[in-house]
Formats: sequence, structure tokens, C-alpha cells
Amino acid sequence: MAKEPIAVELAKRQKSVSVAEFFERNRHLLGFDNKRKALMTVVKEAVDNAIDACEEARTLPEINVQILDMGNDRFRVIIEDNGPGIVKKQVPNIFAKLLYGSKFHTLKQARGQQGIGISAAVLYSQLTTGRPAKIKSRIDEKHDAMLFELKIDTKNNKPEIIKEEKIEWKKPKGTRIELDLEASYQKGDQSVDTYIKETAIVNPHATIIYTNPKAEQFVFPRATEKLPEEPKEIKPHPYGVEVGILIKMLGDTEARTLQAFLTKDFCRIGTGTAKEICEKAAIPPNTKPKDINHAQAEKLMEGIKNTKIIAPSTDCIVPIGSELLEKGLKKEINAEFYTAVTRSPAVYRGNPFVIECAIAYGGDQPKDQTIRLMRFANRVPLLYQQSAGAIFKGVVQTSWRSYGLSQSNGALPQGPVTLVVHLASVWPPFTSEAKEALAHYPEIIKEIKLALQECGRKLGSYVNKKKRIHAESQKRSYIEKYIPHVAEALKELLALKQSDEAKIKQMLRDLLEKHRGKLEKVEIENTEYDEEFAKIGREEE
Repeated sequence: MAKEPIAVELAKRQKSVSVAEFFERNRHLLGFDNKRKALMTVVKEAVDNAIDACEEARTLPEINVQILDMGNDRFRVIIEDNGPGIVKKQVPNIFAKLLYGSKFHTLKQARGQQGIGISAAVLYSQLTTGRPAKIKSRIDEKHDAMLFELKIDTKNNKPEIIKEEKIEWKKPKGTRIELDLEASYQKGDQSVDTYIKETAIVNPHATIIYTNPKAEQFVFPRATEKLPEEPKEIKPHPYGVEVGILIKMLGDTEARTLQAFLTKDFCRIGTGTAKEICEKAAIPPNTKPKDINHAQAEKLMEGIKNTKIIAPSTDCIVPIGSELLEKGLKKEINAEFYTAVTRSPAVYRGNPFVIECAIAYGGDQPKDQTIRLMRFANRVPLLYQQSAGAIFKGVVQTSWRSYGLSQSNGALPQGPVTLVVHLASVWPPFTSEAKEALAHYPEIIKEIKLALQECGRKLGSYVNKKKRIHAESQKRSYIEKYIPHVAEALKELLALKQSDEAKIKQMLRDLLEKHRGKLEKVEIENTEYDEEFAKIGREEE
């Protein structure tokens, strides 16, 4: 009997792999590569989902975060929100099926987009403790609260319902998730504590109550009663698609003609612009989209590139705003000077984005250390891979010496500064599934540097004025030190009475003010202070 070719034997071993099985073996790609980071990632995914849900329901978020130490490196994480709740049918899929969500196919600003975050947290919990996730949810007072205990069938990427029942719950609506996991808790820059504090800064409309594993409770109250505007979904911008995506869109469209496809399936293309694109691509406007071949699709791409199309609408993104960003920073950072800037919208690959920057200077922040850099994307803190992303690159490429801070080449500046940089976009270009750093798009780096320079100029103005105040105060103190001695000497030289010595001192002080300037109280332009600073300025005659 003839032996089968080796290729036949190899073919028998090949089989498909579910996305849950893939991430089961590659959990480091999702941010679960060590126990400390795993704890932060689980809290992050749950809190991000909770705030997003509250905003979509137009409810001011009230998030309760509890971490209980169960011993032997096991922790119980409980996140409860006052959001809209989840309908019974959707609970298993949302929490126990990877790549299931409502935001992947929509172009508008949101914290979560891939439909992978909270289900990945459930997967990690299941892998490390074997316990199911417990989810309570209620959509309103007229409906019963539901309790689910869920696991993920990783072979098929499907939810496995261990328990499902109606329960009594005093909360009128909302969702609560409870996960047991293997982890470790430490304070520091990349801890849950830091994540919660930074989340409170860039979400000034949210109240967060946080209880750490040491049973210490911290309340981060909201700084505003106003919800952010709701972002609106937009269609893809033609400058942001590639030829493969264009071919797919041509095959999926319901439009009957190429002209109708261009106007209905893209934003910012009207009838005139569509005709111009068709003309430059040498394709008739009434051509059926499904009849366009690969060569014609490439010509169509060239036609799009060679046609001037206005930038996409920016109502799909909702920046924090300079005023609220400054309020959030004041709420959590004790400093003497604050400033914030929100740039005008810009575009990368057809995706609109906004860069925001804020600075807190002085106060009780350490003077001889590297500045504290806080990076955010869509109001979510980025705590890991600081030096790998576009924000770090934009900061180190900015000349901070001009603004009164010391800086070595290729390094963060030094000084008593907390620096916040936030990107708001319909699709932040993360470098990995763990969403820890932003890719180095030139358009993004350029906007970051412009925002930093704008904030830096205000900081430099303040720092320089403060230095002048200090220098002038020192000069003045040297002179004032000798006024009593000069007055006494003049009294003896002029044979004046003892009572005249006080008059001589006052005359000398008046003379000092005439030549050195009067003591004034001023505020730095565009800046508010909790305390006023004395400025000694030379009066112009």
C-alpha cells in the first residue's frame, strides 16, 4: 500500500483557533502579563465600561470600586455603577464572549471599542482562580434584577451560564460585576490607586468611591454637574480608507451607482465632489459598485487622493475642555499655578482628533525630580509603556528650557510639574490590544507639540515673573536691612532728636519705593490663583 504524502498527514493536524483560545495563551497582549498589572487592567476595563454606559444613558456616573484581599495573592474586584443596566439576553455575550460589542463598527469617541476588554477580564479571572464571574444587572424598577454566574467556553468563544436567577436588589438600575483573580497590590505610578485618581481628573463629571485592599476608602467627588456632550456617529472619511477596505465597501453597499455609493457611504462627499472623483478616476458615475474590478478600485483611490475633500465633521469627538480639565487637575493636585489648553480639531488618516494639555506647577510637588507625565486617550489613563508612545515623543521633543524647566536631551524635563496630555478621537491608534501607548503618527505628534508649547508659554510667563519677584525681594531686603543703621547715622550727623529717627526711616523707605517701585498685587494673565503673589515692579515715569 502506497504511503500518503506528508502534506496529507500535516493537513489532518491543522484546525481553526477561536479568539478566546488565542488570548487564553497570549493574555499578555491584553495587559495581563504580571499580577500587579492584571489587577489594574481588570479594574480599568470594568470602570471604563461603567462610565461609558452612564454617559450613553445621560446619567451622571457614580462608580463604586472595591478590592478585597482574599489572601494567597487572590483578590475580589467589585465594580458597581448607576448606569442603564443590561437586558437579560445580552449579559452573557457582553461579559463572556470576546470581540462582542456595539462600538467596533461605529465611528465616534468611546472608551471601549474592540468588545474585548471586560470579557478578557472575565477570562483572566477564570484562568487564575477557576471561579465564574458574578454579574447583577437591572434596567429599571419595573423589571426584576438578574444575577448571572458566567464562564467562557474558550474552545468556541461562547458564554457558559453556570447560574441565572432573579434576585432582590435595592438599586433601581445599574450593573455590578464581581471577579476573583490572582493578582498583587502595590501603590505607585502604575497602580490601581493611580488609575482611579487619574480617571477622576479627566472625568470631572464622575463621582468615584474607591476602597483599596487595605480597607482604606477614598472619595473622588465630581467637579461639575454637567455631562459631556454626546458624540455623534460619522461615516468613514474617504482619505482614511485603503484600497482593500474600499473594495469591501463596494461589495457591501446598497447603493446602485458609484456616485450614490460615494455620497451615501462616506462623509463630506456631495454630488459635485463625487462626480469630480469619478471623472479623475475615469469611471462613469452610473457604474454599479459591485461591477468595479480591482484595477478600477485603484483608479478610484487615485481619484479620491487627487480631489480636495473637506475634513470630517468633529461632532463625533467630545474633548474635556480646558476649563473642566483645569478643574479636574485642581481637584486632585495641590499646586500654585494651573493652565490648560484644548486645540482645534485635526485629522490623521481621515480620523478627526483633538489634543488637550494641562499643567499644574509648584505647590507640594518635588522640585528636583522628573516631571509627572499623565497620558490619556478618550478620557482613559495610559499607565504603561510611557516612553513608547507619541505623547512621550512630543514632550521630549519640546524645548522646556524656554519655559523655565531644566531638561536633558531626549528626556523628560525636571521640575515641580504635573503635565496632562489627552487625545480624544473616534479611533485612537493604539500600538497594541492592551491600549497602553499611541502610535507615532506625525499629525498627532505635531498637535501634541503645539498644545505643549501653548501651555509652556503660560508656564514660562509665570515662572519668569516669580523669579523676578524673588530677585527683587532679595535686593529690597538687602537695602531694608541697613535702613535702621543709616537712619541712626543721619540722626547723629545732623544732630537730630531721637523722635526724628522714625521720620528718617520712613523717608528712606519712601525713597526706596520711588526708585525700586511700589509693592503691587497682580494676577498672571489667563490664570487663577488660590493665593496672590506680590510683585515689585519698577514704575515708569
